[in-house]
Amino acid sequence: MRILMIGGTGTISMAITKLLSAQKHELYLLNRGNRNEQIPEGVNVIQVDINDEIAVLEKLGDKTFDAVCEFIGFVPEQIERDWRLFKDRTKQYIYISSASAYHKPVRNYIINEGTSLANPYWEYSRNKIACEDLLMKLYRENGFPVTIVRPSHTYDERSVPLGVHGNKGSWQVIKRMMEGKTVIIHGDGTSLWTMTHNSDFAKGYVGLIGNPHAIGEAFQITNDESLTWNQIYETIASVLGVRLYACHVSSEFLAAVSDYDYTGSLIGDKACSVVFDNSKLKSIAPGFKPNVRFEEGVRMAVEYILSHPELQVEDPEFDAWCDKVIHAVEDAKKAVLA
Repeated sequence: MRILMIGGTGTISMAITKLLSAQKHELYLLNRGNRNEQIPEGVNVIQVDINDEIAVLEKLGDKTFDAVCEFIGFVPEQIERDWRLFKDRTKQYIYISSASAYHKPVRNYIINEGTSLANPYWEYSRNKIACEDLLMKLYRENGFPVTIVRPSHTYDERSVPLGVHGNKGSWQVIKRMMEGKTVIIHGDGTSLWTMTHNSDFAKGYVGLIGNPHAIGEAFQITNDESLTWNQIYETIASVLGVRLYACHVSSEFLAAVSDYDYTGSLIGDKACSVVFDNSKLKSIAPGFKPNVRFEEGVRMAVEYILSHPELQVEDPEFDAWCDKVIHAVEDAKKAVLA
């Protein structure tokens, strides 16, 4: 197939790029060239800003595609732009939405594609819902061949997935663990969560490309493994070969005392106990079977990060904030017991 990916080098999309390249599809990446050094040989790069519609049209020429895959669309205006650019150029338009769009507060811990969409806590999720609504309108009224994909917490070897971290990523938490410092776990750590390695996600995504049963439908793609947040942090500590020292702090408190967007990322997402039912995807893409357990994926990530110093980005501001919160919690406990 001839496939165009808008983006193609991010955490989710890079694994898809590599898989499609290995399958010998005619693959094009449309991006600004910021991470193209990792692109496999034989992949075509169209280096342009997607927001410059005139330049994009010039670069595309008369090319048409079996699928256009959008990975960096976050607001309806970007969907409207894509509609203008690709409505007559593709047999399928695949949009990356988000599982965080599912109804919050959670009404049922088992999540499937029929779960309603509503998230009053996170603007990011509400924008994704608005994009989905617009795309389905274009499908119903204009026949635009839409497929919507909802990932949850997807990671690769460049970052260890966590619940609470700063703006510079996960390294500062990993460093705290290695130094024997206490780390923050939101809530009591017993809510269920799902971590998906990007190589597993790619297998499910590729199963939707060119699949006639995917048109006009939404699919979630996640691992089938569910873990508590305590298990997640214990696994990370075990891989690091250290003892876990944890301070459990309510998500509401973290959201109230922080400049970080924990209202959205925790209360609107990770603080909720969820188990994803991937039956719909498996019914039309029977080859999809996640096989990277969290322990295996984290081990790969830790080994990669420790061998790549450029990924060890210090975040002293977040480190100091952690100490401040942990001390406040400890002082509050002492005051209650006094």
